[in-house]
Amino acid sequence: MTGAGPATAPGTGGGPDVLAAVAPVPVLPAHSLLVFLLGLGALLLVALLLGRLATRCGLPAVVGELVTGILLGPTVLGAVAPGVSDWFLPRQAEQFHLLDAVGQLGVLLLVGLTGVEVDVAFVRRRGGAAARISLAGLLLPLGLGVATAYLLPGSLLGAGTDREVFALFLGVAMCVSAIPVIAKTLLDMKLLHRNIGQLTLAAGVIDDICGWLLLSVVSALATTGVRAGTVLFSVCAVLGFVLFAALVGRPASAAVLRAAGRADGPGPLVATTVVLILLGAAVTQSLGLEAVFGAFVVGFVIGSVPGLDRERLAPLRTTVLAVLAPIFFASAGLRMDLTALADAPVLAAALAVIAVAILGKFTGAFLGAWSSRLNRWEALALGAGMNARGVIEVVVATVGLRLGVLNTATYTIVVLVAVVTSVMAPPILRRAMSRVEQTAEEELRRLGTADHSGAADLRGG
Repeated sequence: MTGAGPATAPGTGGGPDVLAAVAPVPVLPAHSLLVFLLGLGALLLVALLLGRLATRCGLPAVVGELVTGILLGPTVLGAVAPGVSDWFLPRQAEQFHLLDAVGQLGVLLLVGLTGVEVDVAFVRRRGGAAARISLAGLLLPLGLGVATAYLLPGSLLGAGTDREVFALFLGVAMCVSAIPVIAKTLLDMKLLHRNIGQLTLAAGVIDDICGWLLLSVVSALATTGVRAGTVLFSVCAVLGFVLFAALVGRPASAAVLRAAGRADGPGPLVATTVVLILLGAAVTQSLGLEAVFGAFVVGFVIGSVPGLDRERLAPLRTTVLAVLAPIFFASAGLRMDLTALADAPVLAAALAVIAVAILGKFTGAFLGAWSSRLNRWEALALGAGMNARGVIEVVVATVGLRLGVLNTATYTIVVLVAVVTSVMAPPILRRAMSRVEQTAEEELRRLGTADHSGAADLRGG
């Protein structure tokens, strides 16, 4: 064949495919990098300041971090100075996705590290009471959320979303709790050593596991439609991943973590932990499940490895809690547009959803505690703790927006539930726990864990 073809790179001996293969990927444009750095720096600075302010007011830092996005997003800065907002926090998808990537890394590591710190022994010991509290606190708000979704106007549904999928998704959003926010609140109020604090965490663990399962199933339904085969595949994928993690992942993780732990310094152990969490997240994402579910399960597996020195993970814990997680919460707030609440139907829907979320979770957890023979103040404290939605609610809302199940208005409503319930928890807990006497067992636990507060700090997402 003598016809002249496209020129090839010297010395490659190949055709155009070879030339394309060796061509370097264009670097990020200088202006895009500048805007990314300015936006990231502004988000982290304001999140730090508002997080500290929230802590001084007796609220979880996540409240201030979520408010960061509200102030810098379309609600405040976008309305007051749109030119400034569009310059360093542009709405172009490509630019915004740079912030998203940092935030997603933060939430995956946060959820994974939370799984590392789950007290497996306590969950086993108080599993019956925790299961009753969690089950009642899941089913009641789930049912109320589904029922409420059928009463909301169609304008609140994502484009092209079935009412059934939207209803299931809202039900899941109403029934979840958030281990990081619960634990941070208990830690800040010095309640982590109390029996109610431990029981709230144990029930929260079960809540989170069920929440990831439900979220994964509903996410699959949102992409493929409501089909029995889809539901069966999602359930089997979740159970299969958990079994694989327990039977294969646990011994494999133990081997690599022990090898990393023998190295000098915390670096190899930190890097190995991050790799395992991200690979677990990638597996569940590839199965059509949510990446956060894989991160949580792998974190749980890592935490169950005998002899794991959690203190060597302190540098990772600090980086995630102080830098990466606040960026995720702040960027989540950037998508909130509270100006949508100026529309009377949207405002009415927001008030209804918030009321249903609070009533369902409080009542469900209270009934579960009552059935476990706890007194009314203990039941009230459990309801307040389980009602805090923070991290998980934001994740659910973000997933719903990404899948198109929620639009901007409903996303704002769901994230607003996270903010309101996180603000409510501390004062109610303080009031209820002041009526619950501390036992000798709790005092021993407090003294026994006083030297391990660094590990407890992890739970402060």
